[in-house]
Amino acid sequence: MRLPSWLAQHLAAFRAVLVFTALLGLAYPLAMVAVGQLPGLNSRAEGSLVRTADGHPVGSRLIGQLFTDADGNAVPRYFQSRPSAAGDGYDPTSTSASNLGPESVVDTLAANPDDASPSLLTQVCERSRAIGELEGVSGARPYCTSDGIGAVLSVFYRDGLTGPVTRAVSINQLCPATPFVTTYQGVTVECAEIGRDYSHGIVTPVRGTAPSEPAVPADAVTASGSGLDPNISPAYARLQAPRVARERGTDVATVRALVEKYTTDRALGFMGEPAVNVLELNLALDRQFPGNS
Repeated sequence: MRLPSWLAQHLAAFRAVLVFTALLGLAYPLAMVAVGQLPGLNSRAEGSLVRTADGHPVGSRLIGQLFTDADGNAVPRYFQSRPSAAGDGYDPTSTSASNLGPESVVDTLAANPDDASPSLLTQVCERSRAIGELEGVSGARPYCTSDGIGAVLSVFYRDGLTGPVTRAVSINQLCPATPFVTTYQGVTVECAEIGRDYSHGIVTPVRGTAPSEPAVPADAVTASGSGLDPNISPAYARLQAPRVARERGTDVATVRALVEKYTTDRALGFMGEPAVNVLELNLALDRQFPGNS
C-alpha cells in the first residue's frame, strides 16, 4: 500500500531527526569525550584543574582567583592576581568586563555611597594607590590625585569653548574635600557639590607630576575583558616579590627564581605577552615554604 505523500514526507523527516540525533547528539559528544581522555589531553578536558600533593583540587590554570582574607584584604604571603569585574571576582558564571572605556573619567557622586559610581579613571587611581601602599612603592599615576581619585576638572570659559576661564570645579572630589589643585589658569578651583550641573563645563583631565612609567604596572590596576585572567605580567610579579619574600622569611632572589620558573613565553613565540600563572606560583611557594602556608 502506498502511503500518502504528506505522511511519507513526515516519516522521512522523522527518520532524519533520529539519525542526526544519534550522530550529533550521542556519537559525536561521546567521541569528543573519548578524545579528551587521551594522554596529554585529559587534564585540559577536565578544566585544567590544579591539585595539591594529596590530590585536592584548588583551582584551574585557566581561571584566576582572589588571594584575600575574609574582609577582602590581600594576604601578604601570596602573590596577588589582577583585578576582576566578573561578579564578586573571577566568577565564571558572571564573566564580564566593566564596559568602561578611556573616556570614563567623571565619577557619579551621591550622598549615599551605594548610589555613587566611580569612573574607570578613579578605579585605576584607587587600585594604584592601594597597591603602592601594599608593595611599599609610589602608587602615583598620571591624571590621578594623591588620594587616589581621577584628577579631572570641569572648566567653564567665558564664551563657552573659548575665552578666559571663569570657573573650575574638581568634579570627582565631593565637598568639603580640598581640590587637588588650588587654581587653574588664575581661577580658584572648587570642590563638587551633589545636585549641581557641571555639564556645561569642559571636562579637563590634569596630568600632574607623576612619572610617565608608573611603578605599578597597568595589569595590576585594570581588569581583563573576561574578568577571569589567571595570569599577571612578569613586571607585576617582580613588584610583589620583595613583599612575598619578607612574609615567607626568605630572600628576594629565591622568590624571583620561582617567578621566572612559572613565567610562560609568548604563544608560538610571537602571540601575546609573557605571563605568570598566579595560582601555580603560589602553590609552589606553599610547597617550598610549608611552614608559612
